[in-house]
Amino acid sequence: MTTKHEMLAAVTSAEIQFATGECSLGAILVAASGPGVCAILIGDDPERLARDLQDRFPHAALISGDADFERTVATVVRFVESPALRLDLPFDIRGTAFQQRVWQVLREIPPGQTASYAEIARRIGAPKAARAVAGACAANLLAVAIPCHRAVRNDGQLSGYRWGIERKRALLDREAGR
Repeated sequence: MTTKHEMLAAVTSAEIQFATGECSLGAILVAASGPGVCAILIGDDPERLARDLQDRFPHAALISGDADFERTVATVVRFVESPALRLDLPFDIRGTAFQQRVWQVLREIPPGQTASYAEIARRIGAPKAARAVAGACAANLLAVAIPCHRAVRNDGQLSGYRWGIERKRALLDREAGR
């Protein structure tokens, strides 16, 4: 089981390449370590996204992406705009064992469909862990790649989303073809 301390230690001397861009949801930041994309952040302010990246990887050297990396950003933006496309990129997914299980279940939910936090908890074999599932969603650094926007309340209503409830609604509407 990976602890938070072990995850931070793993990026002590790492270099992370990143770039920001724009998509229909606002500003987007894509970052990659050696193994693959380690963050996709969405927000209103590119500078704030860069500060968030630095806060999430405090021991990593952040390097501006080159022209090659801009193609990775463009691939992610195309996926945000057209979720029916496949996001075929290598990923560096960092999280605890519990978070990894939650995120795997989220990736198994087809575009245009949702699952409740409680249902996700049952799928991972922890039926009383709906709140912990919500916490795992909040810890996700890979917007759209790990589709936490597909997690909803038991009554099907939208609830918290790290990048804003309106972005969650827009993603779900886009996936449903609305």
